[in-house]
Amino acid sequence: MSSPILSAETFEKSATPGVSATMTVNGTIAKSAILTGIVIASAILVWSYATVFLPFVIPAVVAAFVVAMVIIFVPRTAPYLAFLYAVLEGLAIGVISAYAEAEYPGIAIQAVSLTFATLIMMLWLYRAQVIVATERLKRGIVIATGAIAIIYLVSFIWGLSGWYSVPYIHESGAIGIGFSVFVVGIAAFNLILDFDQIEAGASAGAPKYMEWYASFGLLVTLIWLYLEILRLLSKLRDK
Repeated sequence: MSSPILSAETFEKSATPGVSATMTVNGTIAKSAILTGIVIASAILVWSYATVFLPFVIPAVVAAFVVAMVIIFVPRTAPYLAFLYAVLEGLAIGVISAYAEAEYPGIAIQAVSLTFATLIMMLWLYRAQVIVATERLKRGIVIATGAIAIIYLVSFIWGLSGWYSVPYIHESGAIGIGFSVFVVGIAAFNLILDFDQIEAGASAGAPKYMEWYASFGLLVTLIWLYLEILRLLSKLRDK
């Protein structure tokens, strides 16, 4: 069992015998840096015009979701669509971060710093084999990630209906903060799955375009981690 996006099956299916240009870890790192840079640049561009771009946040998120689904089901599109995904997510993150910053000064840079610090820490723990991506660990992370997704989906649907909402988890009380800490931890551990699958893809001789696919998968995790850290910090500020 592995990351829902960077699954071993996806890399294995993409492997083509006899192909000279294959996926490498260094190539994936370079492309991850490019996509992350696009997200940051897009976010900075809309930062000062957050009120102007606010109406476009939901359409951008929906469009990003559609683009992500296309990439997931057709990995060959990753070299082309990953850029679009990064731009759309950057737009949404820029507006969200600007509004969070207006309410809690300094929170955006704190969230960015903690996100990259977590990335570096998890990479070190993985490379030093302090955390080993065993099948049991992978299974636990995937199950926890799925449970979180279900909770958020139910909360979103019930919230739209106005009938009911999942109690406490969106509040700044002890339960809400504890839930956010748990989610941040699971998001961080998803990075371990991403690292493991990137190495597995390179070892399996996946084609070169899978570097973009793997970079896209890592970016999805980083964006999720950033938003959850931003959410946690906002709850702590409300205390």
